[in-house]
Amino acid sequence: MTEYLVKRFVKDYQNTENVNVRTAYGVLSSIVGICCNLLLFGTKLFLGIFSHSISVMADAFNNLSDAASSIIGFVGVKMAQKPADGDHPFGHGRIEYISAFIVAFLVIQVGFSLFKTSVGKIRSPQEMIFQGGTVAVLVLSIGVKLWLGFFNRRLGRRIHSSVMMAAAADSLGDVAATSATIISLVVFGVFGINIDGIVGLIVSVAVMLAGVNIAKDTLAPLIGQAIDPKVYREIKEFVEQYEGIVGTHDLIVHNYGPSKSMASIHAEVPCEQDIQVSHEIVDMIERECLTKLGIFLVIHMDPVETRNERVSAIKDMVSQVISGLDSRLEFHDLRVVDGSQRVNLIFDLVVPRDYNEHMWETLRVRIAEGMQKKDSRFWCIITMENSFCAENPESI
Repeated sequence: MTEYLVKRFVKDYQNTENVNVRTAYGVLSSIVGICCNLLLFGTKLFLGIFSHSISVMADAFNNLSDAASSIIGFVGVKMAQKPADGDHPFGHGRIEYISAFIVAFLVIQVGFSLFKTSVGKIRSPQEMIFQGGTVAVLVLSIGVKLWLGFFNRRLGRRIHSSVMMAAAADSLGDVAATSATIISLVVFGVFGINIDGIVGLIVSVAVMLAGVNIAKDTLAPLIGQAIDPKVYREIKEFVEQYEGIVGTHDLIVHNYGPSKSMASIHAEVPCEQDIQVSHEIVDMIERECLTKLGIFLVIHMDPVETRNERVSAIKDMVSQVISGLDSRLEFHDLRVVDGSQRVNLIFDLVVPRDYNEHMWETLRVRIAEGMQKKDSRFWCIITMENSFCAENPESI
């Protein structure tokens, strides 16, 4: 069904990097969500009123909030499509994140309202009416929500949409909420025990938690999150594949919406290579990165020694010392400056974020001691920094 809808309503559906195609995916997801949730809302509201069940009505209004969320998602996707202008040179892609955050707020608000209603029902319970048809309809709604959740997840992964992934998580949370509602009806029908208010309370908490999780997922790119290791490797390998580039470091990626990124990177070039040749290579990489990866890349050139055997030997010594201390450590921009009494080794060291200030200083001392064991004239001048890449892929 998912593939049929995509092929039927999204033109050129395989070209997911295209803004118009992404918008078509978003519109499809929103319309399907609105239709399914409005249908479920009307059905459950009627059943909830008929059976005097607050948990069923709570579930109904949860579906209504989902329909409102789909409408907001629709508006957000359309607004995110707007091209760059004088005030927003990088486009309007982040509106998609903002719309997802608004969805999260609505979900939390609905959950809180249901929480207050459920507390009132616990204090003053109403007589319920058990109907097998009600349970059957709710079971059917679980099937609809399961499909809707997987539908949005599949589309969200295909176009890297936080709004669709939020909608998918919300739908799967609704499956648990509706399951709890069915349990309350079955318990009343079989044992005559009214746990409707308690189940409504559980459903409301589940709804609020779903809203909080959606907010966390959508705030991350707005605040500024670490680079996905896959993206980090992709850009790094793309730049380093060109002849005349020795290595890269200090990659930073700024996200301006799904598939809209700007990045900067330091590219190491041979110091003996003509600067005009290096500049021409860098210009070509920047142009081709925009064309092939869709990333606006700015490259800073760092000249490095490639033919000086002494510098290469010292670089190997530094590598041995730091790898013996922590395999996660990386260094770059090594410069060797000879003085009358000592040899200054100037370089940058990338340190894991779990290192505190005291550990930084201890590390600095141990590296200096390790290098002086190799040559007492060595004097290390180290600039320590953190990587902008996520050290834990699961945090992305």
